[in-house]
Amino acid sequence: MTDTPARQRPISPHLTIYRLTWTMVMSIVHRITGSALYFGTLLLAWWLVAAAAGPKYFDTANAFFGSWFGQLILLGYTWALVHHMLGGIRHFIWDTGRGFGPERQTLARMTLIGSVAITILLWALALVLRS
Repeated sequence: MTDTPARQRPISPHLTIYRLTWTMVMSIVHRITGSALYFGTLLLAWWLVAAAAGPKYFDTANAFFGSWFGQLILLGYTWALVHHMLGGIRHFIWDTGRGFGPERQTLARMTLIGSVAITILLWALALVLRS
């Protein structure tokens, strides 16, 4: 070993020095919704298997999805699906080389606002058609 002093190495910046932006938040939410879609797709597969297994199993699955907790999960799944889709469209716009200017923050906001609005519209439509 040599007795040379340790070199001054740059320190990796900590998250606290960054100003949180809409695109950063949407990136995190996009990953979370992707994981939620994995869980929700397992529930969808359970429902399909229950439908194929017979009326007893299908009634059990429908009872779960018809409960307040099941409806809450379905609402969250719907929002995650729509939000993930809109985030994918935003990334597609970026893939074309557009949307990297100041409009990137607007696109991120529109992803969140649009996903909530479309989810509300879909559920309102479902409730109207159900009655």
